[in-house]
This record gives sequence, structure tokens and C-alpha cells, in this order.
Amino acid sequence: MAKKIIITNEIRKLRFFANEMTQQQLAEKVGASRQTIISIEAGKYSPSLELAFRIAEAFNVKISEVFDYEVKGDK
Repeated sequence: MAKKIIITNEIRKLRFFANEMTQQQLAEKVGASRQTIISIEAGKYSPSLELAFRIAEAFNVKISEVFDYEVKGDK
């Protein structure tokens, strides 16, 4: 079995604590579409490294506070 990387994120929680920032507001801050933010937040799409850093910057946190990953499969 091949290894699979599962990427998770805390975007919803960070938006809540950022005065309940909307997905649209975040999208505008980072230069992405609302649909892209929805897909990333739902775990259906992994952002580019650049976009991941822009999202972290929007919340003024380190990228590791937004995204995490887990490796599944053969160790």
C-alpha cells in the first residue's frame, strides 16, 4: 500500500476567532475565490504552498497553526 498524506486545517476555527470572518472575506484577503476557500476548508483541495502561507498571514499565525498533515499507509 502506498503512503497517503492527509492534510487537515483549522481555517474554520481561525475564521471564527477572527471576528467570525466569512469565507468571502478570507478569499479577498488572500487573492483566491470563495469556492477555493470552501474546498480547502472542507479538505477537498490542498492549496499551493504560496496560498497556504497567505492564509496563515491573513490570520497572523504560523503555517503550522493552520495546516497539519498525517501520513497513512506503510511506515
